[in-house]
Amino acid sequence: MQKKLAEIHRAGEEREAERRAERSGYPYLDLRTAPISVEAVQLISEDDAKTGELIGLQLKVKELAVAIVDPEKSTAKKVIQGLVKQGYNVKLFIVSLSALTQALHMYQLTAGEAKEITGKVDIEKQRLAELSERLTTLKSVNEEIGRFDPKDLTTTILFEIILAGALANRTSDIHLEAEEKRARIRFRIDGALYDVYPALPLKNYTALISRIKLLSGLKINVRGEAQDGRFTIGLTNKEIEMRVSIIPAEFGETIVMRILDPAAINLSLEDLGLRADDLVLAEEALQSPNGLILNTGPTGSGKTTTLYAFLRHVNKSDIKIITIEDPVEYHLEGIEQTQVDSDAGYTFASGLRSILRQDPDVILVGEIRDLETADIAMQAALTGHLVFSTLHTNDAVGAVPRLINLGVKPATIGPALSLIIAQRLVRRLCSECKQPAKIPTALAEKITLFLKNLPARIDKNKYAKYNIFEPVGCVACNNLGYKGRIGIMEFFKAGPELEQVTLKEVSEIALRKLAVVQEMVPMQSDGILKSLDGVTTLAEVEAVTGKIKWS
Repeated sequence: MQKKLAEIHRAGEEREAERRAERSGYPYLDLRTAPISVEAVQLISEDDAKTGELIGLQLKVKELAVAIVDPEKSTAKKVIQGLVKQGYNVKLFIVSLSALTQALHMYQLTAGEAKEITGKVDIEKQRLAELSERLTTLKSVNEEIGRFDPKDLTTTILFEIILAGALANRTSDIHLEAEEKRARIRFRIDGALYDVYPALPLKNYTALISRIKLLSGLKINVRGEAQDGRFTIGLTNKEIEMRVSIIPAEFGETIVMRILDPAAINLSLEDLGLRADDLVLAEEALQSPNGLILNTGPTGSGKTTTLYAFLRHVNKSDIKIITIEDPVEYHLEGIEQTQVDSDAGYTFASGLRSILRQDPDVILVGEIRDLETADIAMQAALTGHLVFSTLHTNDAVGAVPRLINLGVKPATIGPALSLIIAQRLVRRLCSECKQPAKIPTALAEKITLFLKNLPARIDKNKYAKYNIFEPVGCVACNNLGYKGRIGIMEFFKAGPELEQVTLKEVSEIALRKLAVVQEMVPMQSDGILKSLDGVTTLAEVEAVTGKIKWS
């Protein structure tokens, strides 16, 4: 009941502000939903803002928007006159006193934070080293946060613990989630989510959200809309980008911060975990001066990492490589990288057209989403360019029907395509603690049949003796039993046979028959072989690819 009465009272205040705006001749603004920039706030001191009942909203060059309760108030007039003398063209907006009072909390966030407002977080080397040394397990991160009384847990301390703990534990995503009476911190490690601190007081959580918004250049006082931003963590030997996504939820705002560590994608072809026979296929396609190499799979399956490894493999001083991505997540030395900007009309299709006028040898298109992009990529591959791109399909064979569904002419697909790859990521067993598992007779029989039916290009002698391993857990792997991830892949070759199939009958049945003729090793089979090599487990392969089909 009290909440309802408060809402009615606030609505009345906003109506009164609208009437005052009409009488004064200035426009009304609902400050509860209006974005406020840090730069505009800092042009007016906190004392002047409180006594004059006004606050800076937005600043564009010398155009300054100011929210104000009463433009006739003498203290307010004095502040505005001072801004005009500084050369600012001030535009006033009438707001309610309650909304302004809430907005004045911005000063608590911006005071003394000039360094952080630049969008770059510099954690001192000694502080980071000390934290990283202690926060090597999820339990230690939990205990580090828990040892502070909520009143003494400043936003700076909390933020440093979360960042240092995430980096020390090889976290790919930090999840901050509001609940009814508390907030929760979770880390995604090797694809799995783990609770780190499930009982963060909402007061600390709210302050943390505001700090992250401030760093990411997002609207601090707006809580009812999704926002995306990014900031940089400056370490002693590198910089790590943090991509921030905020969405409104039932009990507040939820944040996910993606950690873009350049070391995570600094892999060679061998580091990708390719079998020797698949490595030969990849190198053959990469040695070609033209053709389209497609990498397929869902979001988070490692496609970008694989394609970046391909780019590094072909990157030489005598060729020009240009990319168009959405967004540019990792920066590659010696490669020209551009980013999609829909507002400016720079899409994958228009960007690809522009790139072709830059005389490139190799092109990376972040994703083929529509017919226009697909057609241009195909034509580029046919006219002497080596093109890399991604497509969302479940497997390699499914890429061809997907292209046709987009509207690509079947006659173009065969000649343009060079290689189609499908991949997923499975967790690696921790090499420090994995142990051999007993192999039931029924499973041994299935494995024997599986090995017998493998294509001739697989070295079966390698698996004359094999072991199945299982996770245990130790200090080295944070007691998870797994450490890191590796790709499981399948390679579908293009060539004259694919051209014939696409011209005659573009059906998955015909394409799968061709894959069998090619002796393609399916993704799941690659995962089983990695299990027999002791790299991962059959349970991981099944979790990622579905129930294992042994024959």
